[in-house]
Amino acid sequence: KRPEMAGPLQEVVEHLVSGIVDHPDEVTVRAKQTRRGELFEVRVNPNDLGKVIGRQGRTATAIRTVASAIAGGDGARIDFVDVDRRR
Repeated sequence: KRPEMAGPLQEVVEHLVSGIVDHPDEVTVRAKQTRRGELFEVRVNPNDLGKVIGRQGRTATAIRTVASAIAGGDGARIDFVDVDRRR
């Protein structure tokens, strides 16, 4: 894994998600270290969660695929949550 990719990858994920949602100003992406590696937590407005996940999870899968390609195929772990959900 390449830790130097966290910043650019985080920005790419935020840019992709912001382009999909109705409330781009409420999109935040946080990188968290877990036992299984790096996890990007994407928070969006509750009304936008369906758009980000997409039908049968297709949009979320596409975002993960793009992020994985940028990360060098390491597999980007991304968790989509709404801004109302507490930590």
